[in-house]
Amino acid sequence: MTAPVLIENATKTFGSFTALDDVSLDIAAGEFIVLLGPSGCGKTTLLSILGGFLSPSSGRIAIGGKEMTHVPPARRPTTTMFQDYALFPHMKLKDNVGFGLRMRGIGRAEREERAKNFLDLVGLKASADKKPHELSGGQRQRVALARALAVDPDVLLLDEPLGALDLKLRRQMQDELKAIQKRVGTTFVHVTHDQEEAMAIADRIVVMNQGKIEDFGPPSEIYMRPRSLFAAGFMGEVNFVPGKIRDVDGTGAVVETALGKVTLPKACFTAGSPSAGQGTMLCIRPEHFRRAGEGDGAVTALGQATVSNSAFFGTHYRCHLAPNGAPDISIVAHMPQSTVVAEGQVLTLAVSVGDIVALPSKQA
Repeated sequence: MTAPVLIENATKTFGSFTALDDVSLDIAAGEFIVLLGPSGCGKTTLLSILGGFLSPSSGRIAIGGKEMTHVPPARRPTTTMFQDYALFPHMKLKDNVGFGLRMRGIGRAEREERAKNFLDLVGLKASADKKPHELSGGQRQRVALARALAVDPDVLLLDEPLGALDLKLRRQMQDELKAIQKRVGTTFVHVTHDQEEAMAIADRIVVMNQGKIEDFGPPSEIYMRPRSLFAAGFMGEVNFVPGKIRDVDGTGAVVETALGKVTLPKACFTAGSPSAGQGTMLCIRPEHFRRAGEGDGAVTALGQATVSNSAFFGTHYRCHLAPNGAPDISIVAHMPQSTVVAEGQVLTLAVSVGDIVALPSKQA
């Protein structure tokens, strides 16, 4: 089964500390939502409120159109999967997966059949009679997922389930987790602090900071068109170039920066319409820089810069640059792998206008 989730003005305080501050979310049935943010941002608190392990100080929760704000965990159509898997070491895998069904009074024969079906879903049907200590970390993670899905929850809550895995296995499991979610169609709400993981698996990402939602949308939108400086900086690497808005008309605005004047269309101002005299911050991803004359579309030159150092990363050169007209600003740019880059080399930088995002500098 699957169900939509509605969170309205949820706030959670612990004494004088506000862990969650007036958070509202509308999650569609069958969506894979990722709550992303640094430690202490409120994402685990929100997950605990969805699971019924915490009650909000104010606000309401609805799942499948039914009021759930103060319903205990055992009576909610949710299951939570934790990072430590919490498997019973003395039980066979089929019994671990069928444990929730046993608690619901399902008979042994039906329980075992359903457990084996879900073990088959995660590629472990042949290991049904093994015990957890005989498995690798990734296999134990699959068993925990099978157990969580076996009780047919409307919403599966995942609290950093891949955090204990090494990088290669974590990436493999990201692909498998996404594929399984699409197959079963259950609504997933997944907590992580890993930006790459969020982009790999999410239908939509919720970027959180200090108990509030900073941004919410598809991974490509969050990365390419962020709506806050925090979201821009947390989702990968970005260069911040301060400036001031000068001329504004119906199509866009001219921004004056230490690197020169840049004319931007309205679409670049993702947090609202620009106003003359307003301070702004231009956000430019390292991969969007190029040498003048390279690339297609409307390109603006940003002056000359000197390479202070560079490193080859296989797909690109990662270069630290000092703009000749603004030596106090440090720029990180990714240059193509075919480019010859040397320390002390002077480059004329440019960027496609459409790749720049301008955000109010008061958010810094």
